[in-house]
Amino acid sequence: MKYPQALQKLIESFQLYPGIGPKTAERLALFTFMKLKEDDVIKFSQHLLQVKKQIRYCENCGSLTEQAWCDICLDKNRLNQILVVETSKEVLSFEKTKQHRGKYHVLNGLISPLKGIAPENINVSNLLKRIEEEKIDEVIIATNANIEGEMTALYLKKLLAPSNVLVSRIGYGLPAGGDVEYADEITLIKALEGRKEM
Repeated sequence: MKYPQALQKLIESFQLYPGIGPKTAERLALFTFMKLKEDDVIKFSQHLLQVKKQIRYCENCGSLTEQAWCDICLDKNRLNQILVVETSKEVLSFEKTKQHRGKYHVLNGLISPLKGIAPENINVSNLLKRIEEEKIDEVIIATNANIEGEMTALYLKKLLAPSNVLVSRIGYGLPAGGDVEYADEITLIKALEGRKEM
């Protein structure tokens, strides 16, 4: 037995999301049909359309926004530092800490030759212009401590070398409450590199 065509199409649509396989997609589609009210489905579909029509990348930093520039780029009270991150989700993570009062630059990807992602495929071109125009004192690179993140960080360091801006990298190492004996080699290396005087 096959599901009706409309339900089958909904199952296929749910499978467009990362991490959603056929079984989960089937469960979501059936839940949508059997449990959700028609008003909820209409609201959900409207929200999907609004996201695609109203959200865009900030023309200045590359973060998600509903206007040409995001609220952080429009904030004149921000410090002359740029924290470089991979995604807008990381901007929100750093903002929750209330520790970074500078600006952000979202790459929207990382350099990965194996995946065919070159420097020109990520949001790098505007960074040099911003450093000069916004009189940036420091660029803090906050890419992940994996191969792509390290490759991107090294590329940015080399790219920014001719400018007079201080380039730093966030510290990595053991998480709070983590055990040394269970840490992998990269974590331990980064922990040693990021050590500070007590």
